[in-house]
Amino acid sequence: MNPESRDPKVVVEVLSEALPYIQQFSGKTVVVKYGGNAMTEDALIDSFARDIVLMKEVGINPVVVHGGGPQIGSLLEKLNIESRFVNGMRVTDAQTMDVVEMVLGGLVNKSIVNLINQCGGKAIGLTGKDGAQIRARQLKVEHKTPEMTAPEIIDIGHVGEVESISTDLIEMLAARDFIPVIAPIGVDAEGHSYNINADLVAGKLAEALCAEKLMLLTNVAGLMNGAGDVLTGLTTAQVDGLIEDGTIYGGMLPKIRCALEAVKGGVNSAHIIDGRVPHAVLLEIFTNAGVGTLISDAS
Repeated sequence: MNPESRDPKVVVEVLSEALPYIQQFSGKTVVVKYGGNAMTEDALIDSFARDIVLMKEVGINPVVVHGGGPQIGSLLEKLNIESRFVNGMRVTDAQTMDVVEMVLGGLVNKSIVNLINQCGGKAIGLTGKDGAQIRARQLKVEHKTPEMTAPEIIDIGHVGEVESISTDLIEMLAARDFIPVIAPIGVDAEGHSYNINADLVAGKLAEALCAEKLMLLTNVAGLMNGAGDVLTGLTTAQVDGLIEDGTIYGGMLPKIRCALEAVKGGVNSAHIIDGRVPHAVLLEIFTNAGVGTLISDAS
């Protein structure tokens, strides 16, 4: 739509609705996990970059953590390297890890940085290895069948989990008006690199930064009940109950648990938002309606 064709009254109403949110969140940190459709469709890519720049311009400190699974899979296929998965996680040998670092720390990271900078921001690309920000340990995967007396431990290679996070570098960059863009690659004490799930990195980073919000972009409208209605305004106790009664299951379960742990770890609120909606980040932060599921510790 041509900006000149917009009703000035509507523009004023939108700005007026956003004002209290801008005042409330100015100076606060918001960690955004970026992935899915928002990362592959041109219109959504542009709207995401603009959202992040606008957040910084009104005084919010956004920190972006990104994924890149499809891009990794595409390059592995071109290199004739077979992709194998265990419990949804890519088995990552040394050769595959080289590709992961190339894609996440190079191609994808620098593309996001460039997009934000083209929209007027000042983005800096990092991996968790820079400044040893993300200390990792190898993820142990257990597999058990009814006939087994003890679970089998499966080695899936350079796949890790977060052991600890240092925020000094990120906080220094944010204080100097830079926007950190972080690839989820960690390093252990011996210098070995590990690919870590981006949702998990975003959640642990939000805890370490004492963030106001954790926002996880996904490919669905949010957490839904059996009737297909989006659930929002949930407390951690309510989410625990939805897990116990089976409302939350399957692929949504790890993402919800990540959000739940972040809130229980001190993050004010976590949001599961629909990355297929243009400007989803701004809609969730600056409007009354929002576009996803909000989880907080408020009763």
